[in-house]
Amino acid sequence: MRTEEVEGADAPPALRAEAYGAVLRHELIPFVSYPYEWTPGMLRDAALLTLDINLASIEEDLVLKDATPYNVQFKGSRPVFLDVGSWEKINPGEPWAAYRQFCMQFLYPLMLQAYKGMPFQPWLRGSIDGIRPSEIRPLMNFRDRFRKGVFTNVILHAKLEARYADKPQQVKDEVKRVFKKELFVANVRKMRKLVQRLDWNPPQGVWTAYGERNSYTDDDARRKDEFVREVAKSREWKLVWDIGANNGRYSRIAAEGAKTVIAVDADQGPVELLYRDLREEGNEQILPLTMNLADPSPGLGWRGLERKSMPDRGKPDLVLALALVHHVAISANVPVKEFIDWLASLGSALVIEFPTREDPMVKKLLAPKRDGLHPDYELDYFERTLKEAFEVERSERLESGTRVLYFARPKR
Repeated sequence: MRTEEVEGADAPPALRAEAYGAVLRHELIPFVSYPYEWTPGMLRDAALLTLDINLASIEEDLVLKDATPYNVQFKGSRPVFLDVGSWEKINPGEPWAAYRQFCMQFLYPLMLQAYKGMPFQPWLRGSIDGIRPSEIRPLMNFRDRFRKGVFTNVILHAKLEARYADKPQQVKDEVKRVFKKELFVANVRKMRKLVQRLDWNPPQGVWTAYGERNSYTDDDARRKDEFVREVAKSREWKLVWDIGANNGRYSRIAAEGAKTVIAVDADQGPVELLYRDLREEGNEQILPLTMNLADPSPGLGWRGLERKSMPDRGKPDLVLALALVHHVAISANVPVKEFIDWLASLGSALVIEFPTREDPMVKKLLAPKRDGLHPDYELDYFERTLKEAFEVERSERLESGTRVLYFARPKR
């Protein structure tokens, strides 16, 4: 992202009493995301960017004083380092002060995902500081200690931290006797090789399903594509949310008429594969995120304002909710009216798909349920509820007869 000095500009009033070198203007990020909404590949790429910047800085006798994923944002599939105030002069003889933070917020989450198959997102969402050495150590068994990087960065790190927790100055003095700039560089390069190896692949079933059209006939898939494309190209949309994006098929169609598309799905497997494809293409228009809409990212941090909920970061002017309502209503037990009311609260245009009770996927979701549950999941009730909150401009029943598409605008 571009950063430029603003000639002749004053600092904000609160800072004018302090010494400052310059006023900088930064290019805006289209949409802010958080590490607990990223896929493993996104977190790894953010970690590699942080390490690469640190290596380049060392050549100028500078070093990053923090190493947190919150210093990185994604413009589409491209990670961007934001914190221009994160550099400081190297203090001769001192190790990288941000090493512990890098381990807790980058390395350990990636190890959990790659080595143990444990999603890191809930842990990062629950703790802004990440995973402590004492917390990850019990999760690593005897065989794990022979995996790359585990003994030094987990087992030894946890042991030394426990031993010298109340003796920080002693540790600092001992390290100064051996820590030269060459060792600093070697350690950062070694860390980069380790992070590069921490790859996670989605289960084989996700690879198999990726790119499929689910249970749609060819004609249904073609008509659905055309319906979404006609809406997407009817005007220029600034921000589109594709919620329940799966493999991003309709995110890509929406991008034909949108400046920025947020592709959200609860399953990190297809989102990871979508991210890899977008990264390979150099796509900066579609931002893939993993999030359960029935349990979305809330406002967190001091007074719930440091990390905002998704709507508070920028409401869309178009939402795609395709093949989603049955998962929200039946799987997550959210009343149909509640879901429609939430969509209406966004104040955006809407493309929504309703699979009827006769649809194979709906039958599959209802099969383990008791008879009589979800009485609100009926086409007539859905349409009445939708029309109470939106002006329905057009609708189309697909050829198979079990799915209906709607384009609606919010009532003013």
